Amino acid sequence: MSNFILAIDQGTTSTRSIVFDGAMKPVGSSQKEFSQHYPASGWVEHDPDEIWETVLSSIRGALHHAKIEARQLAGIGITNQRETVVIWDKATGKPIHNAIVWQDRRTAPLCHRLKEEGFEPSFTARTGLLLDPYFSGTKIAWLLDNVEGARRRAENGELLAGTIDTFLIWRLTKGKAHATDATNASRTLVYNIETNAWDAELLKILDIPAALLPEVKDCADDFGTIDEKLFGAAIRILGVAGDQHAATIGQACFEPGMMKSTYGTGCFAVLNTGRDLVRSKNRLLSTIAYRLDGRTTYALEGSIFIAGAAVQWLRDGAKMIAKAADSGELAARADPAQEVYLVPAFVGLGAPHWDAEARGAIFGLTRNSGPAEFARAALESVAYQTRDLLDAMKKDWRTGNGKTVLRVDGGMVASDWTMQRLADILDAPVDRPTVLETTALGAAWLAGSRAGVWPDAAAFAKSWALDRRFEPEMDEPTRSRKLAGWRDAVRRTLSTT
Repeated sequence: MSNFILAIDQGTTSTRSIVFDGAMKPVGSSQKEFSQHYPASGWVEHDPDEIWETVLSSIRGALHHAKIEARQLAGIGITNQRETVVIWDKATGKPIHNAIVWQDRRTAPLCHRLKEEGFEPSFTARTGLLLDPYFSGTKIAWLLDNVEGARRRAENGELLAGTIDTFLIWRLTKGKAHATDATNASRTLVYNIETNAWDAELLKILDIPAALLPEVKDCADDFGTIDEKLFGAAIRILGVAGDQHAATIGQACFEPGMMKSTYGTGCFAVLNTGRDLVRSKNRLLSTIAYRLDGRTTYALEGSIFIAGAAVQWLRDGAKMIAKAADSGELAARADPAQEVYLVPAFVGLGAPHWDAEARGAIFGLTRNSGPAEFARAALESVAYQTRDLLDAMKKDWRTGNGKTVLRVDGGMVASDWTMQRLADILDAPVDRPTVLETTALGAAWLAGSRAGVWPDAAAFAKSWALDRRFEPEMDEPTRSRKLAGWRDAVRRTLSTT
């Protein structure tokens, strides 16, 4: 049997497909960007058909780059942007509306109403989540209520719903499989993470027909076979996990107390809590880290909506840099005497604040403030937000001596300046691995281990390799002063103040 594995990494702004060989090394890849749609303030949509085309073309490109044929693949793993949802026609596969993206805030009024009616404790107790527009459930409810005829068709069994992984599985298998994994299900706001089942009471509150929803499987499982006509071979889909869960696996964070943080469009920090479902008292999320062989491993997660997107704003909105990679070099030239703070609440603030109405703000400007100070403020905002998450995690779940080493991945971690500043603000070591494609690697490992051609979790963890450790260098008075300035800036930005 061939030991090549292909991972589909379907992200917020692009789709990547990567072929890994038997040594778990990438040997071919292809990346395709797709359009972002902003039909109203705070609304974000994707065209599901355009995403589908990027998946097909990136798979073909990765196979071509790797110089292999589809029949040489032992399996495929899928990882995806979480919480983004699609509803489609069961007979034709045609979406009834654009996908509503995880960043979208249109359901804030519904979330507010449900909170006012006292429903949030029920949702949090069963799902580990908060009532926020970020999650999928209220998005599905909005589509049913706002797309003409959708609710009637859903009740008649004519429609199907799912996160992006589910939509792709359905199309790849030509409608033979309507499935998802436990990690994606755990982000929908209607999946009970203790019983590992769709929750009838929560579905009733949101008025979502259960028949819309997919079958929920382990992360390494049989998700169906890709139709032979697509790539010339029938390939098994053997692994699925939401992007942050796949990155947790790719970083080999299999032991309780291990923590990873991914810096992409947003930032997502995940702390493995093992079999212990920790109920956060500091507005973090309790979630499923992964489910393997029917055994659920839980995690605490903190979600930051804007990380790399702040650098994109510097490039595309403020026009201060030509390319994202310029941000670290520009930040290093900033005037150390200026304390400029960017609170990047462009689509609200995530954990631990969960303020959907907050909007971005910048503080501390002087006549001498320029692009360098803006760049430093944008990059430091990521470090400050991560510190907020780490502090909340330590309050919720204390292990060992309280020392934390953070494993990092994502596009931003290539910047040495940014990673050093992250270590300085956290007052903790930051480990950057040699393989930065940890999200795709995690999805690939799920498929490879299920296919029996890649090692088990213990052997996979031993293969994790360090590129560089960044140790804190900032003195404590400076760190404390900067953190105090950040917290004051956030306080001024919150809509509730």
